[in-house]
Amino acid sequence: PPPPAVERSAAAPGLWYEKAAPGDRRLGKVVTIAKSKKFRDNHGKVLLEGHRLIKDALEAGAVPQTLFFSTVGHLKLLPEAEIKGASLVKVKFEDIKTWSDLVTPQGLLGIFSKPDPAKMSYPAAQLTNSLPLLLICDNIRDPGNLGTILRSAAGAGCEKVLLTKGCVDPWEPKVLRAGMGAHFRVPIIANLDWESIPTNLPDGIQVCVADNDPGAPAGTTSVPRGAGRAGSAPDSPKAPVKPSPEAAPEHEDDEGAAGIPELAAQHYYEDWAQIPVAVVIGGETHGLSPAARQLAASTGGKRLVIPVVPGVDSLNSAIAAGIVLFEGKRQLLWRHKQEDGREKLPVPG
Repeated sequence: PPPPAVERSAAAPGLWYEKAAPGDRRLGKVVTIAKSKKFRDNHGKVLLEGHRLIKDALEAGAVPQTLFFSTVGHLKLLPEAEIKGASLVKVKFEDIKTWSDLVTPQGLLGIFSKPDPAKMSYPAAQLTNSLPLLLICDNIRDPGNLGTILRSAAGAGCEKVLLTKGCVDPWEPKVLRAGMGAHFRVPIIANLDWESIPTNLPDGIQVCVADNDPGAPAGTTSVPRGAGRAGSAPDSPKAPVKPSPEAAPEHEDDEGAAGIPELAAQHYYEDWAQIPVAVVIGGETHGLSPAARQLAASTGGKRLVIPVVPGVDSLNSAIAAGIVLFEGKRQLLWRHKQEDGREKLPVPG
């Protein structure tokens, strides 16, 4: 029998829940701690908020530990079998509003075991539309940008997303909000060093890097200062320039101009999406690591130039990722249709 402090849910008769006292500071402290990276790393748990995100997580096989809800009606919206093993705690909406990071809280929070990509059950529609297109995020440190990039990766049908150690934690609440459920639609492997990136890539893959620097027109082979920085302004609208020995390196591990491999540059809308292919997107502050360019060079990859009007300061890294990923998707689908002898996809003029 359930303990005396627990009640049966009328909305879901098979569920029992605990009623918390209003303003319970202990629970508030638990939620606050659950938002921290230290908690995620040390305890292997993440905090999720909102019906859609929690439902997506449950359907993908994520394991709930504790669910906080303001009305029993919230439980009816969730799959009962998946939440039976969790601790269910009914709290006042005012408490959830205090704990929440949302402008308009929905009255539902959950602490989950950190999902393991190898054990997740991704949606059938996502798997059916998956392409041999991978994304590598290098030094993406803005939570909103990373979440938006993950959403674009899921929308384009990426097979996998790899995050280097320089990226923000993908389970940070702001990343989750911007991702809009992408975390439970595409495998995300985080906290990778560059030595382990190749072991997470398919054999024979070509790695390309995105760049919006119009100072490196298509057909050139050079690495100008700031190359690969999705959010950097061009040094010059004229011919590409190689970094001078006196130039300050972007990264502490930079070995200078002599150690940076040269990559052929071409416009992003020209043919580059071979099967399989990975795209590296660099952060706006630090740009691409030398290791990213070295990996691209070792696979015969290219710099994909996104031309911008001279004088325009930058492209947001999330915008750059969306442009390149969906162009990669178009090229892969077009190639597939060509190989099958079917009608070609229209090519934008």
